Amino acid sequence: MAPLDDQKGIWKKQGTGKSRKTPKGRQFSDEALSEVQALLGDRPRRRDLLIEFLHLIQDEYGHLSADHIAALASELKMAQTEVYEVATFYAHFDVVKEGETPPPALTIRVCDSLSCEMAGAESLQKALEDGVDPSEVRVVRAPCMGRCDTAPVVELGHYHVDHATPENVLAAVAEKKTHPVIPEYRALDEYVSDGGYEELERLRTSGDWEDVQAKVAEGGLRGLGGAGFPSNRKWGFVRANPGPRYLAVNGDEGEPGTFKDRYFLERDPHLFLEGMLIAGWAVEAQTCFIYMRDEYPAVLHILAKEIEALEAAGIVQPGYIELRRGAGAYICGEESAMIESIEGKRGIPRHRPPYVAQIGVFDRPTLVHNVESLYWVAQIVRYGPQVLNSVEKNGRQGLRSYSVSGRVKNPGVHLLPAGSTILDIVEAAGGMLDGHVLKAYQPGGPSSGLLPASLDDVPLDFDTLQPHGSFIGSAAVVVLSDQDSCRDAALNMLRFFEDESCGQCTPCRVGCEKAVKLMEADTWDRDLLEELSSAMVDASICGLGQAAPNAIRLTMKHFSDEV
Repeated sequence: MAPLDDQKGIWKKQGTGKSRKTPKGRQFSDEALSEVQALLGDRPRRRDLLIEFLHLIQDEYGHLSADHIAALASELKMAQTEVYEVATFYAHFDVVKEGETPPPALTIRVCDSLSCEMAGAESLQKALEDGVDPSEVRVVRAPCMGRCDTAPVVELGHYHVDHATPENVLAAVAEKKTHPVIPEYRALDEYVSDGGYEELERLRTSGDWEDVQAKVAEGGLRGLGGAGFPSNRKWGFVRANPGPRYLAVNGDEGEPGTFKDRYFLERDPHLFLEGMLIAGWAVEAQTCFIYMRDEYPAVLHILAKEIEALEAAGIVQPGYIELRRGAGAYICGEESAMIESIEGKRGIPRHRPPYVAQIGVFDRPTLVHNVESLYWVAQIVRYGPQVLNSVEKNGRQGLRSYSVSGRVKNPGVHLLPAGSTILDIVEAAGGMLDGHVLKAYQPGGPSSGLLPASLDDVPLDFDTLQPHGSFIGSAAVVVLSDQDSCRDAALNMLRFFEDESCGQCTPCRVGCEKAVKLMEADTWDRDLLEELSSAMVDASICGLGQAAPNAIRLTMKHFSDEV
């Protein structure tokens, strides 16, 4: 037998000495790894924190380089493709490949939602593009920023310019204003001095969650993010499943025309936080996640500060509340897409069943509530169900926070009886602008389509608009006048859905794109648009594709002379 050294095959590798010195794939520099490690600090290297870590890099360097993505993937022990697919899913991350030029240091985002378009956003964007050096400042269109009452709106970094003009925007650029303005609000000390958190402490000591559930039911509280599901029933569904359980707050208020949640959080954040902690106590939540949209930097600052104050006061244990920052994806307003994002993934809606009350965050039972719903939970527990159910109008009980914008004198959040009609809402908002006559209105964001002024006696509440092919949604009311084109408004809505479709299902992804092209024609092909609408409604996975055709159908029905 030949000596072992002389044997070949499996016994001895016949290498050339030119084998790889590194693993396959894109390599990262030592410098990039050091920079990523410095940004992450002592934070746990958890996969569900991926989006938070991408924000850290984006905030520090103004973009996400291929080098930093590779280094972050190594640090989290993830495949680079996983990090890349998440980073490219969200609009607020700028991924820069090797050899590409990073974006300028400053980005100007011009809101192009319906309210801002009606206020002149298109001409504003063109004027800004002509007025800046593109090598130093980037001007891009952006979806709704939740400031429709001060349209048109522009964002410089994280600084918002309300009632924007080329002059005041360029002045803000010259002054290097890029940080959010923090409004005055009721902080923890003031809230506690007014009896805040007393009910929470009482419940923790001797409360019965079913008694609280009964109060919420008696108050008639329903989900105020759009779906309108009875809030109290969610608690029982979640409690029916074994723990550990979680609570997730949907603060991704991305429906164009909606800004009620921001309104409340920028004024009285602890009323919401106490409601959240009561709901968390009721379902024995192990952790409360607050998912807040990135377009609300002032709210993110306020919540981070006040959560820290709650921990310092011993009202919550450190880490019990986790604040998560969205990254510019409207689809994450859908509860299962939000949960995917909380887990550090792309915001892709899940197929149901199972429902999130059974399998939610980290595959555990999860209670999902809207911000305003929890705002009312705290008030019902403190003041009783009558805070809501004692108000009645047009056969409807309760109160609604209407986000009102468009052709009215005093746009803003108006708290009115739930049975209010469009005439009541316009009156509360100061009436129509001088020289304008009510023509149409959007009752609940673009998902609800457009209704004509002739339907001025319909209460804007749950279950009252469905017979008219619409729904109240998040009560985002945009008022149009005789000087507006309903055809153009509908096209604005479908362009929004086209941009914001997650792309998971063909009926929505292709349907929205096809609808926009058909609606851009001089004359609409009504039969083809109706056929397309039916396919989208019947076959789309989530509410985006199912509701997008409302704008098409209602415009053809009520404003046929325009199409």
